[in-house]
Amino acid sequence: MLLLAWVCAVSADTIVLKNGRRIIASNVTESAERVTYDTPAGELSIPRGIVERVEKDNLRPTESSRATPAVTVPSADLSGNYSDVASQVVHDGSIDAGRVGEFENEARGGNPSAVGKVIAAHHAAAQFLIAKGDLDAAAEHYHRASILAPNNVPVLLNLAVLDLRRSQYKAAMDPLERARRVEPDSADVAKLMGWAYYGANNIDRAVAEWKRALQLHPSDGEVQSALAKAVRDQQEEASYREGETAHFTVKYSGAANPDLAREILRTLEEHFRSIEGQLDYTPPESIGVILYTQQAFADITRAPGWAGAINDGRIRVPTQGLTSMTPELSRVLKHELTHSFVGQKTRGRCPTWLQEGLAQWMEGRRSGDSAGILLQVYDHEMAPSLATMEGSWMSMSGDSASYAYAWALAAVESIINSGGMSDIERLLGQIAAAPTTEEALRDSLRTSYSDLSQQTATYLRREYSR
Repeated sequence: MLLLAWVCAVSADTIVLKNGRRIIASNVTESAERVTYDTPAGELSIPRGIVERVEKDNLRPTESSRATPAVTVPSADLSGNYSDVASQVVHDGSIDAGRVGEFENEARGGNPSAVGKVIAAHHAAAQFLIAKGDLDAAAEHYHRASILAPNNVPVLLNLAVLDLRRSQYKAAMDPLERARRVEPDSADVAKLMGWAYYGANNIDRAVAEWKRALQLHPSDGEVQSALAKAVRDQQEEASYREGETAHFTVKYSGAANPDLAREILRTLEEHFRSIEGQLDYTPPESIGVILYTQQAFADITRAPGWAGAINDGRIRVPTQGLTSMTPELSRVLKHELTHSFVGQKTRGRCPTWLQEGLAQWMEGRRSGDSAGILLQVYDHEMAPSLATMEGSWMSMSGDSASYAYAWALAAVESIINSGGMSDIERLLGQIAAAPTTEEALRDSLRTSYSDLSQQTATYLRREYSR
């Protein structure tokens, strides 16, 4: 029964009552008068009037960045014969670089029609590359278009968005500043400026830009949500002290021990070098770290009770009661720092199971203690697919999270055991480019989700069932 309850909880919804109570349930349905759900004792229902909301299971595939959401910008200014230009530039499954060069040569004289065509050519090429996941090459096309059309704001904004998606926040400021000189009252410019400053850990400037964006476009829900979160950060961190190293900026409460903050920075730099070597990747921007009291961590992050720390683009860690580095704090820091590396290496597209599995492996955890129960779940054919564990886990119950973390670690362990860290590197690289995680698995490891689950169970049985 406990085994069944544990597995069922993984795909459960949460009914939040108006009195604050939360009911974890499955197969929740709503009508005008009742909310109905399944329990081990059968189907139950409660009056709709006592329900505040229903939080649907969040374990669905998503494509989002921890630091920057999917932002939309105006399409580039295109000539009336865009389709014709695009068909000349992109055909037979590739980009005709020679034809793009011809359009560039025609535009060098400044003829408006020729400039319009070269913008269309680079836009078509960039969109083709974005669909293939090659953001670097796509950004280069927008950069070349911006040289020939320096005042085309949509081109500049598209370039800035690609910089943000690649976590290159300082680089994004150049096209955004150029766009602002052309259109000083653009809400889109202010919105993206906010994300650039937020990613660069300049919360005050981010708040100012998002307030400006809302003055220009009051109904933008993305900006409203981002501003509310940034204001909470700003208010909490107003009296915080700061420290900085080559790769980190840290903020901590004035009441905290400054020696601990220095130790944390030293430890993070050591972990940085270790992860950098193992993943063969260096994040391009400084990583923000916030050290909270326990209450401030809960108030600011709104994280579930089982979360010991979070990484939403900045590493947020509660350190109340600590006066020096401990082994557990060091493990937490390495776990969260792994998220920063993986998130940036995959352009924010890494599924949660791989993020969390690899972060646990990096901090030194292994599957010995959980192998038995994981095999029971798998052998009873009740293990959820890794495909259902791609999205956010933040709304999960403690038991659901325990299972998800354990199975994710086991899957990563089996990959590393089979092919070493080079397989992980290759998989992360493919995730940044492939349309789906399963396609990345097939392209990099020649496996599927089903095969990976079977491989994981075989590994656990061989390694720990003795």
